[in-house]
Amino acid sequence: MTGSVGPADLLRRRVAEDPSRPFVTFYDDAKGERVELSAKTFDNWVAKTANLLVDDFAAEPGTRVVLALPQHWQTAVWLMACWSAGLVARPVEPGGPFEAEGPYILAVAEEAIGGALGDPDAEEVVGLSLHALGGPLADCPPGVSDYAVEVRAHGDRFVPDPAVTPDLPALNVTKTTLTAAALVAEARDTAGRWELDANSRVLVDMSFATLDGVLAGLMAPLASGASVIIQRNSNETALERRVSVEHVTAVAGLNGWNDPSGSLRRLG
Repeated sequence: MTGSVGPADLLRRRVAEDPSRPFVTFYDDAKGERVELSAKTFDNWVAKTANLLVDDFAAEPGTRVVLALPQHWQTAVWLMACWSAGLVARPVEPGGPFEAEGPYILAVAEEAIGGALGDPDAEEVVGLSLHALGGPLADCPPGVSDYAVEVRAHGDRFVPDPAVTPDLPALNVTKTTLTAAALVAEARDTAGRWELDANSRVLVDMSFATLDGVLAGLMAPLASGASVIIQRNSNETALERRVSVEHVTAVAGLNGWNDPSGSLRRLG
C-alpha cells in the first residue's frame, strides 16, 4: 500500500487477500479455553464493536476510550474498533488506575467492574464477560452496558466517518500518543526487525497496556501478514506442546523463552 494508512487499512487488506486464514488465536489456560478467529471473523467483530461505539454511545473521531482489559482476543477487537472509528484507545491493566483526562468511554473486564463504578469521567461503562461462548455478564450493575448482549444487534460492516484519517491520534499508552499512521509505521518497523512474514506464527503473553504489547500482540502480525496466538494465564506444562501444535515460529513475553536482545525470540 502506498501513502499514509492506518490500522483499519491494514485489516481491510488482510481480509481482501486471505479472509479465511487464522489471524488471532486465543488461549486462557486457567479456563481451558481456545478461540480461533480468521481475518474475516475478526473483522466482523471489529465492525460490530465500532458500530456499537458510534451508534449506541455517540462516539466520534477523537473520543477517548479506556480499555481496562487483559490480554484477550476481545481486547484486540476493541483496539481495532477504536481505530476504525477514529477514536483514541488507552489500554490499561484491568484493575486501573485509568488516569484518563476528561470524559471517556470505559470498556472494563467483568472482574474489575466494581472498581469502575462511580467514576465521574466515564460517560459510558461497558462490561465484558470475556466468556468464550459470548455469554453475558453474570451480574450487570445499573449504569453498565453488557457488551456481549448489546453488540449482537449491530451490523458486521462498518463505514467510518469521512473525518477519520490516519493523521488522527489513535493510541495513548504509557504516556505516549501515536497517530494511526505512526502506529502503522511502528508496526512495520517492528515486523521488519523481527523478520515476520505471512508464514510467521507468533505466540504472545504480554499486556496490551504497553506499546510493546500492542505491537507484538496485534499490530506487527497485522502489518506483516503473520498470525498471532494470544496467551493468558499461562500453564508452563502446556507450553511445549502448544508451540508444536500451533506451529509457533516466534515467542514474545514468555519467561525463559525470550531472546536476551529483545522481547521476541525466533524458533527453529
